[in-house]
Amino acid sequence: MLGLPRSTEFNKRIPKQKFYEHLAGTAALKRIFAEQVKSVYWRNKIAVTTMNIAAGTAVTEIEVFEIRLNQSQIDENVLRQIDKVIPYHILFLLEYEGKYKVAIGYKEAAAPGSKAFAVIRYYYTDWLPLDEMPVKLDGLNIDAIYENFVRQVAADQLQINDKDSIKHAIEKEEKRRRLKKQMAALQNKIRKEKQLNRQMQLNQELKMLKWTLEDLV
Repeated sequence: MLGLPRSTEFNKRIPKQKFYEHLAGTAALKRIFAEQVKSVYWRNKIAVTTMNIAAGTAVTEIEVFEIRLNQSQIDENVLRQIDKVIPYHILFLLEYEGKYKVAIGYKEAAAPGSKAFAVIRYYYTDWLPLDEMPVKLDGLNIDAIYENFVRQVAADQLQINDKDSIKHAIEKEEKRRRLKKQMAALQNKIRKEKQLNRQMQLNQELKMLKWTLEDLV
């Protein structure tokens, strides 16, 4: 699938019960998993043992999981829990009624030297026919392949230039998101504020946030 080399193919169905046993979530999350997910297949394993590529320093393997859905939406917490259970980086291929969507979480080590990972944010493609997926294998080592997967999937959701690493681009995007949230909260305060002096002070704070946002290029 996705034009990946035959040597990476695994094609093993994973019983949903395996995830129920390891999901660390609540009963509600397990119910959501059961309702939304029809089946899970481990399609590919991208590693030095399956391809003629160099090892990475941050990424050791990339697994490709196909998740067949009972509906067009999947609760992101389901992906997050699977990412917690699997100690590798994962490219999710979501399928619903013959259309496909790729999802990938930008993962970093939970702590320096730790084998556990934390997902910073998920990115998604649109629903497309499988042969129109904008995802392809590109890179000479596992780190580069993973970073390029994130670039391809997040192309329309991140402001990435050629000089930026994915890590830097995502950090800037998270700063933009926080600044916009702060600006929305300030605008709400300004609308409610009755005292003119306080309105002027809040407007000045809002201008400072706008300037900071504009500088994030």
